Amino acid sequence: MSAGAPRGAGGPGDGGGLRASLSGLTTRGRSFLAAGIAAAACAYVLGQGELLRVGMLLALLPLICVYALHRTRFRVSGSRRLSPGRVPAGSEARVQLRMDNVSRLPTGLLMLQDRVPYVLGPRPRFVLDRVEPGGRREVSYRVRSDLRGRYPLGPLQLRLSDPFGLVELTRSFSTYDTLTVIPRTEPLPRIHLAGESNGYGDGSRRSLALAGDDDVIPRGYRRGDDLRRVHWRSTARYGELMVRREEQPQRSRATVLLDTRRLAFDGAGPDSAFEWAVSAAASSLVHVLEQGFSTRLLTDTGDAVPGEGGGGFSSGGQESAEAAGLMMDTLAVVGHSDGAGLSRAYDAVRAGGGGFGGAGGDGLLIAFFGDLDDVQTELAARMRQRTSGAVAFVLDSASWGGQPAPGHAVPPLEERLRRLRDAGWTALAAPPGVAFGELWRQAGTARVGTGTSGGRE
Repeated sequence: MSAGAPRGAGGPGDGGGLRASLSGLTTRGRSFLAAGIAAAACAYVLGQGELLRVGMLLALLPLICVYALHRTRFRVSGSRRLSPGRVPAGSEARVQLRMDNVSRLPTGLLMLQDRVPYVLGPRPRFVLDRVEPGGRREVSYRVRSDLRGRYPLGPLQLRLSDPFGLVELTRSFSTYDTLTVIPRTEPLPRIHLAGESNGYGDGSRRSLALAGDDDVIPRGYRRGDDLRRVHWRSTARYGELMVRREEQPQRSRATVLLDTRRLAFDGAGPDSAFEWAVSAAASSLVHVLEQGFSTRLLTDTGDAVPGEGGGGFSSGGQESAEAAGLMMDTLAVVGHSDGAGLSRAYDAVRAGGGGFGGAGGDGLLIAFFGDLDDVQTELAARMRQRTSGAVAFVLDSASWGGQPAPGHAVPPLEERLRRLRDAGWTALAAPPGVAFGELWRQAGTARVGTGTSGGRE
């Protein structure tokens, strides 16, 4: 069976020839073949011609079915539509399968099967009745996962069988789809945090000044622009219609720092401290993006997402939506790192530029830390010096029912929180069972470290 599939669809392969088709004999088919050979052997020994004919019939019937299925030449195309392609953990996505018979012959009874990872549920199977030439059939199923990650769907498989159930052949399509299960998020209330007052709004600084014709920065005319903004001097200079660029507010920056060190977290699974931190970081990212911040996701490895331009910060408009999707996709697959410290993250904060190292230091830092020893606590405290506002949520292995990593001496939780607060952080402990939204409200009322920017190095 071959396929001429449209773009976005897959066609099943030819199965590898007649020898591969013989491997499709079912238990019933193999039993018929074995019984026929045995009957023929007994007929030869006993000299029974009628028994020989019966044996030949039993042996030839499955072989004839194999050949008939092998020579089947109807052409089908299959496609899969996943909606949506990115879902939070615990939510469902719908998968719609479509089969088109693009040949001039009707198909027989088809069994349609899609391969899905076991964490998404049982493997879906459908029985399709005869499909007329040019006809189509559509079926759908739902998938759900409580574990974040990226899960492949496919390939789609067709199982063909003869009317006697002696042979079953499987043909696989070539296309895959990927379902991305992102961490759960929860809506957060808007609270006042240092660094936020310089964000979007009337009080924000301006990136372009229109002090006069000498300071005008023109751009090319776009459909819909007000003709009153046409800058005739630049139009004459460049030979095309130019308009004055409007004032644009400079967006304040926010960094969400996620500690992923393996030695900083003990335990695994949906209810572990690390999964809580990942989900809370995702909620923070969504919130600051909705508030108009230019945002990036930073891990202890020093990797920033998105990673292009602006020190890894998102831009505005459509690019900001794409960056948000990229950050959530990263959180969907983020795992433990083998790093021992936060030095790379500290360097990334120092090199952030603009919001962190530039004038004004108007960057907001939201961090999720695991177990911190004395050295890492001091390093985390110094990160505050490059921000105008810093909020830390500290998870303690002992509080979550685990144990610090062997050889990893961790000060008491209250000592770590005190040292962070002394450095200007709004530092809160994150015990098990607490909703992140509640801690977020507490961060707004704590008012610790929400003053002016910390000291400079």
